[in-house]
Amino acid sequence: MVVLGLMLVGVSGATWAMLRGGGEQEESVQRDLRTVERGRFDVVIPASGELAALKQIEIVNALEAKAVVTEIIPEGTIVKPGDVLFRLADEELRDKIKDAEDAVKTAEANLSAATSSLAVKKSSAASELAKAVLDIELARLALQSWENGELKAKRQELDLAIEKARINFERLEAKLGESEKLFADGHISRDELERDRIEKIQSEADVKKADLDKVVYESYQFLQDQKKKNSDLEQAQSERERVEERNQAEINNATVALASAQYKLTTARERLEKFQRQLEACVAVAPSGGLVVYATSIDGGNRWGGRDEKPLQVGSELSPNQTVIILPDTSQMIANVKVNEALTGRIRPGQRVNVVSDAHPNAPIPGEVLSVGVLAESAGWRDPNRRDYTVRVALDTGRELGLKPSMRCKVEIIVDTVEDALHIPIQSVYRKGPLAFVYVADGSGFAQREVQLGRSSELEVEVRAGLEPGEVVLLREPAPEEIVSKIEDQRREPPVREAAGSRQDEAPAGRPGRPGRAAGREGSGPTRPPVAG
Repeated sequence: MVVLGLMLVGVSGATWAMLRGGGEQEESVQRDLRTVERGRFDVVIPASGELAALKQIEIVNALEAKAVVTEIIPEGTIVKPGDVLFRLADEELRDKIKDAEDAVKTAEANLSAATSSLAVKKSSAASELAKAVLDIELARLALQSWENGELKAKRQELDLAIEKARINFERLEAKLGESEKLFADGHISRDELERDRIEKIQSEADVKKADLDKVVYESYQFLQDQKKKNSDLEQAQSERERVEERNQAEINNATVALASAQYKLTTARERLEKFQRQLEACVAVAPSGGLVVYATSIDGGNRWGGRDEKPLQVGSELSPNQTVIILPDTSQMIANVKVNEALTGRIRPGQRVNVVSDAHPNAPIPGEVLSVGVLAESAGWRDPNRRDYTVRVALDTGRELGLKPSMRCKVEIIVDTVEDALHIPIQSVYRKGPLAFVYVADGSGFAQREVQLGRSSELEVEVRAGLEPGEVVLLREPAPEEIVSKIEDQRREPPVREAAGSRQDEAPAGRPGRPGRAAGREGSGPTRPPVAG
């Protein structure tokens, strides 16, 4: 914070020597005096916190099981990208890799067998289907051949047999008639006549047999042959469907077996690759440059922030996903500070900040506000009613100071600048009810003077009326014998020190050299006053 230095008042040595009784007392009084001047001062919000890297990389134990450290880089080492940070025991992983390689080979063989089996099933199915299709075609041709050939020929044959039997019967019937005439005339013997009669009877029987053969064929044999041919065709067609269903089922089974073999091979390969990646993870290298910080140095190695965890070393056992090393980029540092919720409303990203680390108290570093936390955090059991917000501040410089994470620091956030105004130290202001007043030098002592105040910081407050440049104010509460005049106290309330923007009873505001501390209500300890607007 830039605060205009106020000049010590040059008061007559003889007067103060007479008032205080000697040179030593005179020096003490002069240290408690400030001259009122016109100038500028910054309205700041002080806070404290820790330094951290804006960017950092956490190196964790990438193994899925507990691991033992066999080698680790010393903490505080500055590493380059690719440098080995730590190594983990890998004997068990190498054994698992060998087993996984055997499993991959077995899965590859099973996949090859399943692939061949599926190809055989498909080829066999194609052959059986072609045979079934051929059987259908043959049955259809057999039916057509029977309908267009055998059936017609058979019917023609039967019709011809009937026709021949009738013609033969008519011929023999006529011959028998002639033989009867010839026998009557005595030209032939009875034996010849009887032979002709027998032939006629035989031919008549042949006619009946030919008719019966046709009836029997049409009524029985034809239907039997027809059903047989149609049945053969239907059976061939049904067999094709059965062949297709059977082959499809076998192909499906072979396909499922192939998919299973492929899945097992994929799983085996993934398992092998995972073990190989785990083996690679046994050697952790730096992805970028940075400062090596053990995780146990920051949070004690556990989520509760304890400090009981032993430092990382060879032989330490790591849990899965446990953070081992943090690589903060110390080229760009930030400060994480806590600000009371009553003041965070005045803080905005981009506001200028002065940062002083405890390690380099004489080297202030400029910066600016990056962000204000979204949620408030409790101050814990020490002050459960206090709520703070985390403010992140980016440091503009400081690389040459060798700053490291977790260094304590103090910051002053500049929320406003008062230009060309009368201002005095805030510890010189007192209140009596709604009245604000100061003690000004008056002859041989000090007199109360009412003042009207404006904007204030933790150290300075603007005076809008009541004082003139060059006047002298007292920074402490004067002794009763030092007070030469008082403001009429109508309410008879004890005075209290000014807390910027507050209305309190009159009381001492603090001691020189402890700016920013003011008394609260009577009987309470000192509290930090709110920053006035």
